[in-house]
Amino acid sequence: MNAPAKPNSFRSGPDERGRFGIYGGRFVAETLMPLILDLEKAYADAKADPAYAAEMAGYLTHYVGRPSPLYFAERLTEHLGGAKIYLKREELNHTGSHKVNNVLGQILLARRMGKKRIIAETGAGQHGVATATLCARFGLECIVYMGAVDVARQASNVFRMKMLGATVVPVQSGAKTLKDAMNEALRDWVTNVGSTFYCIGTVAGPHPYPGMVRDFQSIIGRETREQMQEAEGRLPDSLIACVGGGSNAIGLFHPFLDDPSVEIYGVEAAGHGLTHLHAASIAGGRAGVLHGNRTYLLMDDDGQIQEGHSISAGLDYPGIGPEHSWLSDVGRVTYLSATDDEALEAFQLLSKVEGIIPALECAHALAKVKDLAPTKPKDHIMVMNLSGRGDKDVPQVAEILGTKL
Repeated sequence: MNAPAKPNSFRSGPDERGRFGIYGGRFVAETLMPLILDLEKAYADAKADPAYAAEMAGYLTHYVGRPSPLYFAERLTEHLGGAKIYLKREELNHTGSHKVNNVLGQILLARRMGKKRIIAETGAGQHGVATATLCARFGLECIVYMGAVDVARQASNVFRMKMLGATVVPVQSGAKTLKDAMNEALRDWVTNVGSTFYCIGTVAGPHPYPGMVRDFQSIIGRETREQMQEAEGRLPDSLIACVGGGSNAIGLFHPFLDDPSVEIYGVEAAGHGLTHLHAASIAGGRAGVLHGNRTYLLMDDDGQIQEGHSISAGLDYPGIGPEHSWLSDVGRVTYLSATDDEALEAFQLLSKVEGIIPALECAHALAKVKDLAPTKPKDHIMVMNLSGRGDKDVPQVAEILGTKL
């Protein structure tokens, strides 16, 4: 197959059908189409309403705590040699990750639509905690679907969601992880179409979710541009972020996509290796349809979805956001992969040299920073999105390292 033609702008998608090239779209049950169309119209109206933007800006400043810092990681830079490394500190947001940026936008949208029942899916629990938090803030009913395996390995986040008043539903089907949680959330949405708003946590799902979630998360990249100009007087030379569904990554990347001098790297979860159990949909998958959109997926020879594996509960989804699939095909973003062992090593490194315990998700990006930074000159500026904090992962890492808490 010939490579797709490069567009005049990498930032213009999706098109009117919700497509990024051949990816995206909306493949949903007939029952859901009126809801999807209502959501598309409500989001278009909100984007054109200055009052919605002002409300978002107010809560982002005074409730979420933005702007998040852009931090020069001096000791990590010295340790690795080569590039000057900055960390975009999304883990310092209220609720401890970048997820709250998107959830705030969707919850304010749900209120405009008169929806009082919110459902969500979660893997590592960060999106679930953010959704439970905003539902508590605005007095909305909150139901979070979570794979039973993830419920066990992310117990602290489950407790946080319950403390915030959410109902956490352990999903027992399939591999009992994020894919299965999303299946159950979609079933709930079909059953309760009139009263319910589905707050999707990543840049996947049927149109308009991939573009809408990206828009909410792009504040990460917009702030990075301004902060880098202030710190260094120019744009960074490279960006790097982990990719499961890919919301933190596209949030950082999107405002830089039309800057050809900026190298961009996404890092998938290679699990036990790309020939074994992994969750690298671009490196090890092919195009198919799941959860309402066409994108790269892990599939067997018969087209059945294969389970993804990662040490990180937030990265073991067997697909990726459709915009990432397109950006890979057109060659604007380079997608790498990091194994469980590489991520675990990076998790410990950042903790020891910078006093920052990262989430296992972003430890995958850090693993590739370890590889790339030493190959760059000292005037090369690299920004990594530190999308979440690792408190939630400490019990799991302790067990892997043989420490009993």
